[in-house]
Amino acid sequence: MTAVYYALGVVLFFGSILVSIGLHELGHMIPAKKFGGKVTQYFIGFGPTVWSKQVGETEYGVKAIPLGGYVKIVGMLPPGAEDLAEEVTVDANGERVVKVRKSNTGMFTQLISDARAAEWETITPADSDRLFYKMPWWKKVIVMAGGPTVNILIAFVLFLIVFSTYGNPSDVRISPVVDSVEACVVPASEDGRVCTKDDPVTPAKQAGLRAGDEIVAFNGTRIEDWTQLQKLIRGNDDGRAVLTILRDGQETTLTTNTTVSLRPTSATDDTLVQVGFLGMTPTAEIAHGGPIYTLDQMGVMTKDTVVALGSLPVKVWGVAEAIVGVKERAKDSPVSIVGGGRLAGETVSEKAFPLADKAVFLLMLIGGFNFFIGMFNFIPLLPLDGGHIAGALWEAIRRGFARLRGRPDPGYVDVARLLPIAYGVASLLLVMGLVLIVGDLVVPLHIDS
Repeated sequence: MTAVYYALGVVLFFGSILVSIGLHELGHMIPAKKFGGKVTQYFIGFGPTVWSKQVGETEYGVKAIPLGGYVKIVGMLPPGAEDLAEEVTVDANGERVVKVRKSNTGMFTQLISDARAAEWETITPADSDRLFYKMPWWKKVIVMAGGPTVNILIAFVLFLIVFSTYGNPSDVRISPVVDSVEACVVPASEDGRVCTKDDPVTPAKQAGLRAGDEIVAFNGTRIEDWTQLQKLIRGNDDGRAVLTILRDGQETTLTTNTTVSLRPTSATDDTLVQVGFLGMTPTAEIAHGGPIYTLDQMGVMTKDTVVALGSLPVKVWGVAEAIVGVKERAKDSPVSIVGGGRLAGETVSEKAFPLADKAVFLLMLIGGFNFFIGMFNFIPLLPLDGGHIAGALWEAIRRGFARLRGRPDPGYVDVARLLPIAYGVASLLLVMGLVLIVGDLVVPLHIDS
């Protein structure tokens, strides 16, 4: 690996993620402004400000820690009923000022009250019609769903580029068409070596199979796919094998006897078992597709992501165990943005990889990160975008039921009451993120893992 190419891979990955973060935040800011909301800040990163510029009423900038971003939309938290005592005052200029009384009746109440107070410190009477919490529920949903939707759209575009040109690396179609015929039976432990005069000829070569032949029947059983044919061959032991093949558009019958050989149990299990052996390699093709195929594959990814999210805490715990040396890190463990950068660097600097394969890996890696970020943000828990979406939907449901029953409008949903849960979730996410970052530095995954 060369340091220059490694650094290039890391820079490309981090740069792409930062662009994705910026577009995510635009997905929130643009509809918020379109709906009349007031956005005072648009920042990429967290921590100390590196650079910023005021444009109109919005401050745009970059912060030191590039692990996220945010937009500040005025009025995310409504004033609570318990905090509204003498909320309206008049300043020295005779202007009405909204103040939120701080409460100290309990730890959680104080936490909520402090958050409201901080939210309302910068709100002026002129902002009264531009507060986020006063927007119709559907506008809130659009604003909060805009960010993660952008990430999913980025993933769709990147996947579409790969699937329609190179093909889907994870969707390899194996067909019962002969790609090559092995000349001799070589033990699985010596697979790949040159045949010797002592090695027996394979049944496939004895039968006269050629590259391009399609096996349409095995011992009279019509073949639908490679998996079916493989099972029939492996279960045939050293018995008679009658192959019906399609060659040059015509069906032909070939006869041989399969032999018995020690072979791996499956593609994922290297345990050797005695099975019937023919000695041919099937044709494997990477599946290609356009928008419909991409959407279908993303549907599969959605199911896998939901399962992965359910087991995320357990897998992060596994990474923590690997950090302290309790066990090895699992190959399918999650990685942080640091781990993604390392994988990108290794891929770009690996001389054995063709340029096309490197580009495909990077696009799939960036697309995968965007897809996961988008799906993750739709989880209906604060402080994630999905928590605000859930609050807006509950507001619509609650108001709808009130209208149907002829009851008074229940008003806005007070998401501030969920802040203790939000802080708990945020703390958990912070801990998991730190564990993954440390894991990617101490026990990193590699492209050959």
